[in-house]
Amino acid sequence: MTQIRLKPDTLDEENAKFEQVRLPQPLFLNSVPKSGSHLLRNIMRMFVPVEDHFKEQFIQWGNLQQYKHAFRPEAKMLSWGHLLFSDASAVEAGPARKIILVRDPYTWVLARARFFLSDEFGDNSLLVKNGELTVDSLINLMIFGIHGKAMSLRDLFSYNAIAWLGSDATMVRYEDILAALKDLESDEAEAFFIKLFEDCGLARIPDDWRERVRIGSDRKQSGTARENLTAQEVSIPRELTDAQKAIVDYTAPGLRKLLGYE
Repeated sequence: MTQIRLKPDTLDEENAKFEQVRLPQPLFLNSVPKSGSHLLRNIMRMFVPVEDHFKEQFIQWGNLQQYKHAFRPEAKMLSWGHLLFSDASAVEAGPARKIILVRDPYTWVLARARFFLSDEFGDNSLLVKNGELTVDSLINLMIFGIHGKAMSLRDLFSYNAIAWLGSDATMVRYEDILAALKDLESDEAEAFFIKLFEDCGLARIPDDWRERVRIGSDRKQSGTARENLTAQEVSIPRELTDAQKAIVDYTAPGLRKLLGYE
């Protein structure tokens, strides 16, 4: 698996400032890569004792058997990862509550491109890192994948998100988190986060939940936030062209509608 280099954060120290209650059962935050994984993870870290955070690794298909103990019912741990749906993953993650984090495929393509170009993405063997590709070619690779090295948009969303739905997993959209954070004092934000905490199975929702959310969502604490990625030599646009959106729709027809983006 590709090495990801991220700066350490200080959320463990922030966590200790609050009273923490153990989860009633394991909680697994699963996500399509580049869908706000660190944002959701960092928020939820503020509601679970540090000793119950599974920090060994992002859990993925390739390391599932090595780290499946994160899902033991008696462990009651908070874990996170990009776990493909299959027979073994469904069985091993069975004891845990599961949140599936997704993002609009149109903006996901751009976020993936920025990350592939960054120093934090450690696979320097990929030609996308040498600066010789045009931006349009890079974006197409983010949609179709890189043969033998990186999955396509369709496969990532299919196996990391869609295949989990309809089971015991709950889908959360990245954009809905951002909207709630933008107006955190509102009744709408309160309703969103209370439901999220209930879906995550928190034993008790603390009165100071807003303060915890503010700390956990601080972009300075996220090594993958756009402004914290380094050595981006290619300027990635803020929006796909109409032609590129049509290509996304061609490669994954019905995906945005299924996720609630149409």
